[in-house]
Amino acid sequence: MIVKYTQKEKELLARLMRAEAVGEGNLGMLMVGNVCINRVLADCLTFKDITTITQMVYQNPGGFSGTSSPLFNGNPTEKELELASRVIRGEYYHPATNALWFYAPGQGNSCSNTWWDQDFSGKYKNHCFYKPDPGICKELH
Repeated sequence: MIVKYTQKEKELLARLMRAEAVGEGNLGMLMVGNVCINRVLADCLTFKDITTITQMVYQNPGGFSGTSSPLFNGNPTEKELELASRVIRGEYYHPATNALWFYAPGQGNSCSNTWWDQDFSGKYKNHCFYKPDPGICKELH
């Protein structure tokens, strides 16, 4: 376990991963989970005061659009809970390894070189991932 959590927070994380990336499959949801956990660990930029999964999920401004999706509502499945457990335990997947941001530019569109002035770290299916510039935040992994 790389962050402390309650059962309710694991469920919140699982629901957010579903809302943000269910169309990207299990690996896409795991990468979104990586970004979520990274925000709890980062202690820099707009994530300086984010120390729990609950704070990360509901961060405003700068939070996740998935919290307003109907996919965010309802209980997570056993599979979604298992995926959330995996990222809480510290499983990481490139290009989300050190990423603090992601977005989906839309089908057929390419990723921009930067997002919120941070460097592109890679793309998986329809999600573009971005990591902080060196020296801005501690290396997470």
